[in-house]
Amino acid sequence: MLLYKFNIYMSSMFDLLMELPLFRGVSHDTMKNIVGMAKFHFLKYPEGAVVVKENSPCTHITFVISGSVRLTTTNNNGRISVSQTLRAPDVIAPDFLFGRATNYPCRAVALEPSGVLQISKADYIKILNADPVFMFNYLNIISMNAQKSVVGLMSLTSGSLEERIAFWVIALTQPSGENIAIECPLRNLCAIWGVQRSALVDALTRMRDYGVESFGPSGVVFSSRKKLLDMLQEHPEMGDSNGENVDEKS
Repeated sequence: MLLYKFNIYMSSMFDLLMELPLFRGVSHDTMKNIVGMAKFHFLKYPEGAVVVKENSPCTHITFVISGSVRLTTTNNNGRISVSQTLRAPDVIAPDFLFGRATNYPCRAVALEPSGVLQISKADYIKILNADPVFMFNYLNIISMNAQKSVVGLMSLTSGSLEERIAFWVIALTQPSGENIAIECPLRNLCAIWGVQRSALVDALTRMRDYGVESFGPSGVVFSSRKKLLDMLQEHPEMGDSNGENVDEKS
């Protein structure tokens, strides 16, 4: 009986792991080998607990395996922040595990009782080398994030204001991010985008059909990141250059 329950538990764990974005496409046998060679740290966080501290070293790849977390990125002077919700299964800022800048750019707080899986960088390197699928998944994610950031920043000086706002939000959020909010006075956003307040208000009003839920003196709330991508897809040259898959949560 105990062996039967253990087998059920292990099967459920493998199914859970294989739903994670960086583990998709691998077989059960491969996952069994990985679990045997790498240390998987399963952690639980109550509502309101800090999962990741901003600017802390990114020494592990961190997955959300249950519940949800709120990621908030704030600029150096604290005048503007962008927040988003990630729901399980997902991964937190995977593109900061390697490279010269390996500190988390965001703060992650549990919105509800949530489970997290952490794998050390050293063990994750072993996993990447164990099967080409792992490497392909990771390279796809970091390449997509790098490409969207370049296009997003360049778009600040070109395109319509609506397109520039959409690119800016996409560049600062993950593909699966939900309930995105920019917390910043509209006058500061006007300075960032180099427009008059009336022009910004008009643009945000026109964007209500493309993911803008509300806006006011303190910032902007977006109901759907996917709708921002849908808006950009109406302009083929921008949809192609963005290089991002639009098959994401609404």
